[in-house]
Amino acid sequence: MQRFLRLSLILVLLSNFASSQEIPTELRGVWLTNVDSQVLDSRENIASAMQFLADHYFNVVFPVVWNDAQTLYPSQVMDSSFGVRINPRFTGRDPLAEVISEAHSRGIAVIPWFEYGFSSSYEKNGGLILEKRPNWAERNNHGNLLTKNGFKWMNPYHPEVQEFIISLVTEVVKNYDIDGIQGDDRLPANPIEGGYSDFTQKLYATEHAGKLPPTNFRDENWQKWRANKLTIFCKDLTDAVRSLKPDILISWAPSVYPWCYDEYLQDWPAWIRANCADLVIPQVYRYSFPEYKMTLREMVPEEIDSRRNIIFPGILMNVGEYVISEDYLLKAVAQNRKSGYRGEVFFFYEGLRKNDDQLANALLNTFYQKPAKFPDTFRR
Repeated sequence: MQRFLRLSLILVLLSNFASSQEIPTELRGVWLTNVDSQVLDSRENIASAMQFLADHYFNVVFPVVWNDAQTLYPSQVMDSSFGVRINPRFTGRDPLAEVISEAHSRGIAVIPWFEYGFSSSYEKNGGLILEKRPNWAERNNHGNLLTKNGFKWMNPYHPEVQEFIISLVTEVVKNYDIDGIQGDDRLPANPIEGGYSDFTQKLYATEHAGKLPPTNFRDENWQKWRANKLTIFCKDLTDAVRSLKPDILISWAPSVYPWCYDEYLQDWPAWIRANCADLVIPQVYRYSFPEYKMTLREMVPEEIDSRRNIIFPGILMNVGEYVISEDYLLKAVAQNRKSGYRGEVFFFYEGLRKNDDQLANALLNTFYQKPAKFPDTFRR
């Protein structure tokens, strides 16, 4: 109900436009991070950012709330399990509550982003979580802690790990007036090299007449078994959220298909078919427009093409020293519309502000000239 009230607020904010003007129906989103950004460092910064986004006709933000084994809100779950109530950088504050207040007052929806998902740490050998819960670790076929691109991984097939992640997500759902929740390329996910912890191998054996999984982690049936387990978890998490607040959005931002399935066991077309997704925002992160256009064309399997109305491309705007060119940005948005996508989400906010707000103003002067309504397909 609260989300629909918020949609009503957006319509009120649109009322200053003449009735003869067509109001586009689009998702216009941006991720908010605590890395390479100061947006979340104070209430004043948050208010300024939300006003900037409102002025540029964005209508949804995805603030990070879970990374590096820490939350960006006061968490009883983390406090009771690991003795860390909140990321120490934000002690004495609640950045999530502040984002919600400042965004909603401007008609902007808030979908908290559980960035690290099943990853326990980055470059920290498992970090606090696996130090206290070593039985939660997932392993590769050499028996080593599962690691990919510097990230260390928990075991997503272990019921205690699953319960922990669900408890974090439902804690936010219960305690905050949010519009949805979001996982990404780490939730639900697991690198394909994993699945070789004692627990996971025994779980596999119980379902295969005592036979252990293949040592070849790319074995087709072994890959499918693990991906199916993640889809089951996806359904369990979705059910837990919807049992608390049926009207909030279930949003996923996986890597593009089929790469995500072959590298992280993310079968997001199956999530859509299982009614576990209200929004899917594939990370179409490419450094040139020809690559972007090609990936956009190939990332949606034919069997779910009819659900394109809930798919919104993620565009890499800024990471490290990289900032997308204005020309590439506008071509990408134009290609989205040409391909039938009614919106996009940008990674991340700071890219909008680079070079005296060049990219934000380029959008405002072209594709974002008017406010936008959420698509009706957001409502199941």
